[in-house]
Amino acid sequence: MQLHDLFPFPEERKTRRRVGRGSGSGLGCTAGKGHKGQNARSGGGVRPGFEGGQMPLQRRLPKHGFKNARFKVTYNVINLDVLVNAFEGRNSISLDDIYARGLAPLGTSVKILSRGEVTVPLSVEAHRFSRAAVEKIRQAGGSVTELEATVEGGDLDIS
Repeated sequence: MQLHDLFPFPEERKTRRRVGRGSGSGLGCTAGKGHKGQNARSGGGVRPGFEGGQMPLQRRLPKHGFKNARFKVTYNVINLDVLVNAFEGRNSISLDDIYARGLAPLGTSVKILSRGEVTVPLSVEAHRFSRAAVEKIRQAGGSVTELEATVEGGDLDIS
């Protein structure tokens, strides 16, 4: 027996409701919709969330959160220890190198965080840096270059 062989027997199947087929069926005349009113009409009923004219719950509750999703910038986070291990023996790390090494998807915004230690002078290029990461890189004698971040939609730039 396989999955396509399984089916309910005819006596187990629920018969569909045949409305408006005479009074003997029990659903004749008004077809089970009662007499007149909004719900008796074709296309009748109210939209989801409608509370009979009372101020609906979704309008009574306070709004919060980020609503301007078109301009949202999300960053792929890379810690210093991962960066140093991935580019061991190199002094300059560009954004293209980060993409090529697979540390972040191509074309996404990158932020460097401070976990880990930097012992050699590094020249790092990314969209954002944490303050602690900038301090660690500069204390080791390196430099930091911040680029413009790209918006998630891709068609707008925010500096």
